[in-house]
Amino acid sequence: MQNNIFYSKIIAGTMTWGSWGKQFSTQEMNAVLNHCFELGITTFDHADIYGDYTNEEQFGKALAISGMARTQLQLISKCGIQMSGSRKNKVKHYEYSKEYIIWSVERSLGKLQTEYLDLLLLHRPSPLLEPEEVAAAVAQLKEQGKIKQFGVSNFNPGQIALLETAVAVEANQIEFSLTQNSALLDGSLDDCKANNRMAMSWSPLGSYFKKSTDVTLRIKKCLTDLTKKYNVSEDQLLMAWVLKHPTNVHPVVGTATLSRLELAHGATEINLELQDWFLLLEAANGQEVP
Repeated sequence: MQNNIFYSKIIAGTMTWGSWGKQFSTQEMNAVLNHCFELGITTFDHADIYGDYTNEEQFGKALAISGMARTQLQLISKCGIQMSGSRKNKVKHYEYSKEYIIWSVERSLGKLQTEYLDLLLLHRPSPLLEPEEVAAAVAQLKEQGKIKQFGVSNFNPGQIALLETAVAVEANQIEFSLTQNSALLDGSLDDCKANNRMAMSWSPLGSYFKKSTDVTLRIKKCLTDLTKKYNVSEDQLLMAWVLKHPTNVHPVVGTATLSRLELAHGATEINLELQDWFLLLEAANGQEVP
């Protein structure tokens, strides 16, 4: 990525910090923020829609009392999704006009109580996206110092290629985990590696702790031996599997539980052996690699 901005290896996802999850008070959110910082997790992932468009404001209040210098942390936010029933919208849709992108970023800056975003992402690809509109918005926002870098979330390589006819895409945040590993074969991670884009994975633990399926049962059997071998927890090995990919993936960790944040950070120290990585992939897919 350009500008040499440092992003912590583990990124704290804030989606569940507010009304969509923990419903933290300002003081509680400040405590989690500071705990992340103590662990070396200095990058925080937002989206304008989180908490029905309320999370950014709550985080901004916590940041204001945190005592942290703005230069010590990195803020990511997303725009583009228009929620049904909010803002008088009659249908959920995507909005990527130049005017809307600029308005949305300026709104996020006000709520977060900051002068700039380190990284702005388009939240989802729109079938009506006009690359030139996006490019004009990004150029103005960068010129004004309101965003430092620009990227996308949930875009496939073809959609990125279309956007890059008008503007450089510096990052892509995608779903990637052991139980949702299609990014290994659909070109998403290859595209990041080939074009030096920052790769981020949301839901890096996948469905392992959410569902009991043939897939998760096979993985659990495999993890039984590996947790003993590495003397770590299941979630740490699942995270280490994501971290081993050569794209230098940054997992976006959705937990707001302090102990789970500590485990996530600890996963960065695990050196998962090559054959163990493939043992887990084989367990997830239910068959040997071709």
